[in-house]
Amino acid sequence: MNTYRERPNFIPWPPLLLVGFTLAAIVLNKVAPLALEFQGITSLGVLMIVLALGIDLWAMRTLHESKTTILPNRGSTHLVAHGPFGYSRNPIYLANMMLLVGMGFLSHNSWFLALAPIDGILTYFLAIRREENHLLAKFGYQFEDYCRKVRRWI
Repeated sequence: MNTYRERPNFIPWPPLLLVGFTLAAIVLNKVAPLALEFQGITSLGVLMIVLALGIDLWAMRTLHESKTTILPNRGSTHLVAHGPFGYSRNPIYLANMMLLVGMGFLSHNSWFLALAPIDGILTYFLAIRREENHLLAKFGYQFEDYCRKVRRWI
């Protein structure tokens, strides 16, 4: 039996990475401040945070209405290809990176900006690849067709 069919992961990496990198940016800024000073950067930060939370809520609602799991370490029961998933195969993970950048702009802490791409890379290797294997094992051609139509990030 395919090990990916039941569940993609045992550890919910993406939320742990988001919290970990948020804490790391705060601590790093105390130890080695990297100030970010541009006109209007705070407003841009607020806008990015609001947009990221909006994407998160839209994606979570879409998953809930489709009666499949929101948790990244649980097995999917349905392939969701509408709502934000019609634009990105990983809208929640994209929103997580936007949230980190937005927090960096809002707090004028460049560490958030430096850690955001690392969050994306680790999310890809620790979660997305395994989730895609899970969805391929579970939904086969349906998932392959979805991948041809919708990009991984944006």
